[in-house]
Amino acid sequence: MKKRILSNKLYLIGALVGALGGFLYYKYVGCITGTCAITSNPYRSTLYFAFFGAILFGAFKKEKKVENLNNNL
Repeated sequence: MKKRILSNKLYLIGALVGALGGFLYYKYVGCITGTCAITSNPYRSTLYFAFFGAILFGAFKKEKKVENLNNNL
């Protein structure tokens, strides 16, 4: 479990940063009319921004290099 968390720490950090940003966006910018699909509800805004934060931070994750076995033949 700990190994899985450590291997995906950028996704988790991105989700936390995104969730915080989404909640702050809802609180300070929000939607005046209440008809906005995402920003009119704090739960939707937080989840939406958390999802995109995880994707954004995950884009910077370094992939492990796998040796090509065909080069050794």
